[in-house]
Amino acid sequence: MSIEIKVPPVGESITEVVLSRWVKNDGDVVEMDEVIAELESDKATFELTAEQAGTLKTVAAEGDTLAIGAVVCKIEDGGAAPKAKEEPAKEEKPAAAADKAAAPVAEKSGENYATGTPSPAAGKILAEKGVDPASVKGTGVDGRITKEDAVAAEKSQPKAAAPAAKATPAVTAVAGSRNERREKMSPLRKTVAKRLVTVKNETAMLTTFNEVNMKPIMDLRGKYKDQFKEKFGVGLGFMSFFTKAVCEALKDFPAVNAKIDGEEIVYNDFADISIAVSAPKGLVVPIIRNAESMSLAQIEKTVIELATKARDSKLTIEEMTGGTFTITNGGVFGSMMSTPIINAPQSAILGMHNIIERPIAEKGEVVIRPMMYVALSYDHRIIDGRESVGFLVRVKQLLEDPARLLLGV
Repeated sequence: MSIEIKVPPVGESITEVVLSRWVKNDGDVVEMDEVIAELESDKATFELTAEQAGTLKTVAAEGDTLAIGAVVCKIEDGGAAPKAKEEPAKEEKPAAAADKAAAPVAEKSGENYATGTPSPAAGKILAEKGVDPASVKGTGVDGRITKEDAVAAEKSQPKAAAPAAKATPAVTAVAGSRNERREKMSPLRKTVAKRLVTVKNETAMLTTFNEVNMKPIMDLRGKYKDQFKEKFGVGLGFMSFFTKAVCEALKDFPAVNAKIDGEEIVYNDFADISIAVSAPKGLVVPIIRNAESMSLAQIEKTVIELATKARDSKLTIEEMTGGTFTITNGGVFGSMMSTPIINAPQSAILGMHNIIERPIAEKGEVVIRPMMYVALSYDHRIIDGRESVGFLVRVKQLLEDPARLLLGV
């Protein structure tokens, strides 16, 4: 008897997914709950597992767009491989050398499906670096290639990757050539594109700017960073200060933390801060829940955890759903000034930029200070100019006098 493996429900707003990669091949023998494929939605990547042991018969192909509930593959009963694994073990168990009997079983098990097969995370790393899985020795169960194996292989094979990188430009970099290539948009990129156009068309978006003298925060970090890391086990970065400042400012300007729902305005008495993170497949926006009640150390730990998950494509739908206000940091890419676009259905977003030493007037004298431009894009339908400017000025005050963040004044 065979069973059909269908696309499972992966979120309320998700109606279709893309079969991004087959982990197992057609005709392979698979075990119960073994990962057989990866599905990609517009928000995250999911693993598809086998619901019974048997032989895999693929129905969909890599790159296919599948509706929720569509058949991805079938798993048929039978297959000699599972029985072959058990029979030698039973025959050789009575033998005196039990340890010797176990080794062939492991080898046979590996030959069937595990040895040399990368986990989803490992597969991505190897694919990105152009490393052949066959050249990597797996240390996981039955010889499966783990993420750690893939990272180690990446470091141990720089010479193998270098020639490939040189060979490609030699073919394509021809003077006067007019080559072009086409790639299918990923679900994430299609959703981002659709949402950005919707925001531009359906909101009255404006942007207000200010600048922040970052010297007080930099001095504070320089003085306490070692003690902070020793006590909390995490570095003291700028994001925690900005998140804390935003949470305090939102208390004074609740409209900036609100959203429009039909003909009503929904005000929130909590601050779920969305953090824009650049991931391998595009921009994602995980959320720091109840950031207003967190300490600087808790915020830093949460940011690191979410950024790591984003990089490894391990963010869940819950970790990216919701949010009342967004912070994005274009400064890490060298941006000096920009107008960030609102993350709907939120009503405002704060943009951080790079820090540049510039001459400014301070107490009647020209001094050099590390300055950062900050930008607040907001929906004018719900936030007036007084509130938007007042909010950004409040953030500036808190950042330039970080003692206020600790005292709450």
